[in-house]
Amino acid sequence: MSRTTTDVSGARLDLAGTRAFTAPGAGQARRAAIAEFTTSWLRDIWAEATGGRSLHGVALAAVGSLGRGDAGPLSDLDLVLLHNGRTLREKEINGLADRLWYPVWDAKVRLDHSVRTLNQCRSVASDDLSAAVGLLDVAPVAGDPEVVSAIRATLSHDWRANARQRLPQLLENLAERHTRHGELAQLIEPDLKEARGGLRDMTVLRALAAAWLTDRPHGAVDEAYARLLDVRDALQVVTGRGRDRLGREDHDAVAALLGYTDADDLLTMVSSSARTLAYALDATTRRAGQSQRARTLRVGPRAPHLVALGFGVFEHDGEAVLGRHAVSDALLPLRAAVVAARSKLPLAPQTLANLAELPDLPTPWPEAARDLFTDLLATGEGLPGVWAGLTQAGLVRRWLPEWDGVDSRPQRNPVHRHTVDRHLIETVVQAGAMVREVARPDLLLLGALLHDIGKVAGARDHSHAGARIAREVLARMGLPATDAAVVERLVAEHLTLIELATRRDIADPATAAAAWAAAGEDPDAFDLLRVLTIADAKAAGPLAWSDWRAALFANLVAAVGDQDRDRALPPPEGRAELAAPVHEAIAQGQPYVEVSAVEGAFRVVVHDRDRVGLFADTAGLLAAQGLTVRTAALRTVDGVAADEWVVEAVTGDAPERARLVHGLAALSRGERGPLAALERRRTFARPRAAAVAEGMATRAFVVPGAAEGATVLEVRSRDRVGLLYDLGRCLAAAGLSVRSAHIATYAGQTLDTFYLTEPRGGQLSPGRVAATVAAVIDCCDG
Repeated sequence: MSRTTTDVSGARLDLAGTRAFTAPGAGQARRAAIAEFTTSWLRDIWAEATGGRSLHGVALAAVGSLGRGDAGPLSDLDLVLLHNGRTLREKEINGLADRLWYPVWDAKVRLDHSVRTLNQCRSVASDDLSAAVGLLDVAPVAGDPEVVSAIRATLSHDWRANARQRLPQLLENLAERHTRHGELAQLIEPDLKEARGGLRDMTVLRALAAAWLTDRPHGAVDEAYARLLDVRDALQVVTGRGRDRLGREDHDAVAALLGYTDADDLLTMVSSSARTLAYALDATTRRAGQSQRARTLRVGPRAPHLVALGFGVFEHDGEAVLGRHAVSDALLPLRAAVVAARSKLPLAPQTLANLAELPDLPTPWPEAARDLFTDLLATGEGLPGVWAGLTQAGLVRRWLPEWDGVDSRPQRNPVHRHTVDRHLIETVVQAGAMVREVARPDLLLLGALLHDIGKVAGARDHSHAGARIAREVLARMGLPATDAAVVERLVAEHLTLIELATRRDIADPATAAAAWAAAGEDPDAFDLLRVLTIADAKAAGPLAWSDWRAALFANLVAAVGDQDRDRALPPPEGRAELAAPVHEAIAQGQPYVEVSAVEGAFRVVVHDRDRVGLFADTAGLLAAQGLTVRTAALRTVDGVAADEWVVEAVTGDAPERARLVHGLAALSRGERGPLAALERRRTFARPRAAAVAEGMATRAFVVPGAAEGATVLEVRSRDRVGLLYDLGRCLAAAGLSVRSAHIATYAGQTLDTFYLTEPRGGQLSPGRVAATVAAVIDCCDG
C-alpha cells in the first residue's frame, strides 16, 4: 500500500509535498484520496480472498477514521468482517478472515480487526460504550452492502433507544478522558486526538446528534475539525509514524509543511480550533442533557421554567437566556454577560447569537459600559466560561480588537501553564479575589486584563509594548486620563516588583526606592501593582509563585513600607445652599426628592430633615426598588440632609419619585412596610451572593488624622442587595451619626468612606472605634 502518492481524478497528489498541505481544500481532497485508495486496495484483497465469489450476507466494513472518511497518511485501519451466521460456517468465516488480515499485516499497516454477526455487534455495543460510539460510523468496504446497512440501521436504532440511559456514562467517560489528557488549547505538546477539544470530541458530537437528543453545531466547528485533521496529517508525514501527539521537536516541521510562518502561529491555530470544538461540545452536551430532562416524566407540553436573573436575563435549564422584554441596546451584551457570570451560568448559544446582532458600543464608551465591563471582570469563577462564549460569538473582538493579537497565543516559558489570553483571564480571576486590598478594584482588574496584551508576534519587550496597546484600549473605553495613566503604569511595570524581589538585594535601600518609583510614589498605585504582581504569578502557575518567591516578595513590600504614605480620601463635606422648594417641603415635614437621568444611570437627590437612620432608610428604599447604587455623596446643610445617589436600574426604568417620597415619610414615622420588597429581594439573592463571596472577607479600618471632629472609617466589601441599608442600620444601632459619607462601587466592590461622630459631635473613642469596626465587618459578612 503506497504511502506517498495516490490518484484523484487522474491527478497525482504528493502526500509529502508542501502543496498537498497548503493548497485550498488540500486536506479534504487528500483524505478523500486516501479513503478512495485504501478502499480500492481492500476491495482487491477481498476479491482475492473470496476468489471472486459473491457471498450473500457477508461483508467487510470499516469503522474509525476510514469509516468516517477522515483517515490520515499513516492512520491505522479498524475493520470488521460482518456475516449473517448462515452463509458460511464458522471455519469458513475464520479462514476468510485470515485471508483478509494477513495481506494488511504484510503491508506493515496497523490493524484492529474483528469478526461479528449482527447480534454480536449489538451485544458488544450494549456492553462497551466506546464500541457503541465507534460502530455508529460503520461503513461498507466490500461484499454484501445490505448486511452493513442492516447492522448500521439496527445499531443506530439501539443507540437512539438507549441514549438517555447511556448519556451519563458518556459524559463521565468524556470528563475522565479530558482529565487524563488535558486541554488541547492550553498544551504545548498536545494529544490532537484525546485531549479536550481534540479529534475524538467530534466523534462524541456526532454520536449525540445520532441519538436525536440534539443537533450539533456545524460551520466553524467543521472547519476547526478539518484544521486539526490537517495538523495530524502533517504530523504523520514529518514523523513517518501514525502519531497523534504534537511534540516540541515536530513543531517547526509541521508548521513549515502547513505553510505557517512559525511554530507559534501553528500552535495558535491549534488552540483556537480546539477551543471551538470544546465550546461546541459543552453546548451540545448541555442541549442533550436538557432534552433528556425534558422527556423525563413529561405528559403533554409544558412551559419552560424561567428564573429571573435581572436585566431581562433568565436562567433556563442551566443556561442564561434572554427574555422577550430585554432592553435591546449596545449595553445588553455586557449586562447579560455580567448576570450570567455572577450566576456561574453559560450564555446559551442562541442568546449569544442574538447579542452579537446588536449594535457596537460607541467610541468612546459611555460610563455605564465601563462600569458593566469592570463588573464582568469582577465576577470571579464565572468569568472564564462566559468570556469563552463571548469570544466564540465575536463580541470580545468587537470590544477589544487588540485581543486578536493574544487570542490562543502559546507561551513556551515553562512557568506558564496557559495561552496568553487564558492567562490574562486567570489573572483577572486571581485579582478579583484580592480586590479588598486596593482602593480602585476597577483599575486593578483592567490592569490584570491588559498586563500581557503586548505578548504579540514580534514584540521584544511585552511590558512596554503592552502599555502602548493599553493606552489605545483605554482611550477607546473613555477611561478618564488620570485613571488610564494608572492602568498604563500597571501594564508597563507589572514585572518590576517580582524582578526586584528575586534579583536584587532587598536590604539595599535602592531596591525599595526602585519599587516605590515603579508605582510613581503613589500609595494606592503601589497597592495596585503589588496585588497585580501576586495575581499574575498565581495565574501563571506554582512555579511562578512558590513559597520562596512569596517570602522574597513580602520582604520587598515590607521594605517599601506604608507608614509614611497618606491615602487619598474623598474630599471633606462641603456646604451648599438649599433651593426654595427644598425649604418649603422640609417646612411641611416632607422629604424633597429629585430624579434625573444621567449617562446609563439615574441621579436621585434626597433632601430631608437629618435624623439617625436616614442613610439606612434611603439605601433600603433604593434597594427595594431594585436599584444598584453606583456612587453616593451624603452631606448635611443646616440640619437638612442633602444626599445625592447615582443608581442603576436592573429593569432600566427610572426610580419612582413618589414612592421614594412616600417611603421616606412613612419610615420617619416608624413604619417598616416600604422595606418589605427589600426583604423579598434579599431572600432570592442571598444564595447566589454567598457563592460569589466565598473566601473574601470585608476590610474595615480607620484612617487616622483624616478629618477634624470626625472619625473616618473606610469599608471595602462585596456589593450585594441591601448592603448599604445594613451598614446604615449598623451605624444607627451603635448610636453614631453619619456626618457625611462617600459611597462608590467599582467592579462589584464597594469602597465606602464614612465620617462618623458621636451623637453630640466629636470623634469616637478608641473603644468605640474597635467596637464599630467589628460590628461593620460582621454586618457586611454576616
